[in-house]
Amino acid sequence: MRSPVNQGLRFCAAALGFAVASCAPLPDAPLAPYDGEAAADPRATATGPQADYPVVTGEPFTIDGISYTPVDTMNYDEVGYATIDDPSAQGVTAAHRTLPLPSYVEVTSLDTGRTILVRVERRGPMVNSRLVALSRNALALLAAGEGTPVRVRRVNPPEEHRAELRAHREAPARMDTPEGLLAVLKRKLPVVGSAPLHSPAAGTATISADEGEQDQSAPTGEAPPSIYVDEEIISASQIESSSTPLPTEPKADDAIDRDGRFVVQAGAFSSREAAERVASTIGGYLEPAGRLWRVRTGPYATRGQAQAALAKVRGAGYRGAQIFTR
Repeated sequence: MRSPVNQGLRFCAAALGFAVASCAPLPDAPLAPYDGEAAADPRATATGPQADYPVVTGEPFTIDGISYTPVDTMNYDEVGYATIDDPSAQGVTAAHRTLPLPSYVEVTSLDTGRTILVRVERRGPMVNSRLVALSRNALALLAAGEGTPVRVRRVNPPEEHRAELRAHREAPARMDTPEGLLAVLKRKLPVVGSAPLHSPAAGTATISADEGEQDQSAPTGEAPPSIYVDEEIISASQIESSSTPLPTEPKADDAIDRDGRFVVQAGAFSSREAAERVASTIGGYLEPAGRLWRVRTGPYATRGQAQAALAKVRGAGYRGAQIFTR
């Protein structure tokens, strides 16, 4: 006959063995599939698309009595002067006072026309006489230095170009700005500080293709028409080469044109719809010129007739109208 004590000892030993076994580590289980969020690689987070969000503006601030309000605007376009950013700045990056962080801009040297894509990551420069502060790498790519005149234009580059900049590498090269456009931009460059290339009311650039001043081809009180095409300003040489303006003082032998080659041009527009509205207003017609639509009236047999028509077009508010020959 078994002793009750021995049976109790055997039961306790069995129970203790089961408890120990239940606490032993289990064999390795297969990992759950990666869902793209829970176990994200920190390195990928720092350089992936998510590194561009959230976009931060920040509070207004003042530098030497001038207030700046950061704002998330897509049509930013100014000319001014570059300066050297903090030596610790890495990659092809920049500091700007009002653009959102991060954002992307094309910076053009008005000395050479060279253009590069830059990621704006910091606030600055903290002086009113400079428009943008560029990292050492950005300055080297632009072949620029302290005080180089530049154009800074916000853009929305493709993701592959953004990724290169986030990884502190150079983005693909941009097309150099042509001499004709550089000349127009330089005429907008102030002696000190910076100047916008857009109208606050219209939100688009209003550089005149002929004079480099504010476009006067729209009636007073209306937003001037943009001369952007595919986000690029049409250069002065492109438009001027499409028409030959008459000299201010007519010569005796061209006072009368039997073929009726005198015309009055109200303006040149990148939008056909805008050009049609102007043509309807002045009783004119459209004439294609490359990527532009010219709005003209005529033809007129004599310069006197053309000048009378010019007065009417300018009286309608199109103060930039001119007489041309066909």
